[in-house]
Amino acid sequence: MKTNVLILSGVLLSIASSGFAQEQSKYPEPMPMKPQMSEYWTPQPPVITPGTTTANAVMSPPSDAIVLFDGKDLSEWQNTKGEAAGWTVHDGVVTVNKKAGDILTKQSFEDFQLHIEWQIPENIAGSNQGRGNSGIFLQDKYEIQILDCYNNETYVNGQTGSIYKQTPPTVNPMRKPGEWNVYDIIYKAPTFTKDGQFRTHPTVTVILNGVVVQNNTTIIGTTQYIGFPKIIPHGEGPLRLQSHGDPSEPISFRNIWLREL
Repeated sequence: MKTNVLILSGVLLSIASSGFAQEQSKYPEPMPMKPQMSEYWTPQPPVITPGTTTANAVMSPPSDAIVLFDGKDLSEWQNTKGEAAGWTVHDGVVTVNKKAGDILTKQSFEDFQLHIEWQIPENIAGSNQGRGNSGIFLQDKYEIQILDCYNNETYVNGQTGSIYKQTPPTVNPMRKPGEWNVYDIIYKAPTFTKDGQFRTHPTVTVILNGVVVQNNTTIIGTTQYIGFPKIIPHGEGPLRLQSHGDPSEPISFRNIWLREL
């Protein structure tokens, strides 16, 4: 009988200890994230003057390029619902329609070379992130920022040429509002392990107005507005152009083409 009592006492003590351990394991929830938690302002990249070009000069696409916008229509694009893009095509350019939302390419891609030209309106107003804000999402996951950073300071990992909220540009070679800026982007897509981690990270080289601002930079995850990068396994993905909700005048794009690598 004494043996049974000892066994029972041991079982009850074990249950009580287990319950105490479970009660002790309740921890506070993490603090809710705010956008400012992933922003930093220094050091500001040096401002340099890019080389000049002939006014309104447009470089024609190479023969093996996929032409995504040639100034005529948005037949290669759609909105986020899979419907007509809804941005305004005029005078050989396309201007963001903020009410229509973002647009995405109908085609999906992996590794590529992208050429895209964009213009901040000459009469732009606003400051910080509320001034000509847009972005190019590579594979609909990783944003290369577009913003008017001509005499307009912002957090450095959110200025033009940055991998948004990750890596600032090395320098700031922006042209003033009313002039055309040019991105040439070389992107290598990631690969993933079976458990959903990066086997190889995505990397990107960004040339802005003829100046390298990202040099084979590693992208460490998705470019979150609130929070920090996440790893989301994926295959081919479209390009996304952002219709940002800031109150400034919408920007325009032209001469968009891509070469698969």
